[in-house]
Amino acid sequence: IVMEAVKQHGLALKYASTELKAGKEVVLEAVKEYGGALQYACEDLRADREIVMEAVKQHGLALKYASTELKAGKEVVLEAVKEYGGALQYACEDLRADREIVM
Repeated sequence: IVMEAVKQHGLALKYASTELKAGKEVVLEAVKEYGGALQYACEDLRADREIVMEAVKQHGLALKYASTELKAGKEVVLEAVKEYGGALQYACEDLRADREIVM
């Protein structure tokens, strides 16, 4: 039931059990539908590159909920900024000064 819910409305992840919020398959479907659902994923999955990439491709501001390590990942940040330039505010300081990302 939860899988069907998140496929239709990614934010349904908010109401899923803690166990399901830690399930990669469920979270991946949720962020594909709405990247902002990343905020409801468990901490480990917010550090999962595949999940975060899907989230920022769909909703650049989802970078806000990514792990510190991924906020320092050039490829992840570039995807987020391509989707929404304002996502730059959540990138690590070094990448905020990276010409390739800022331009």
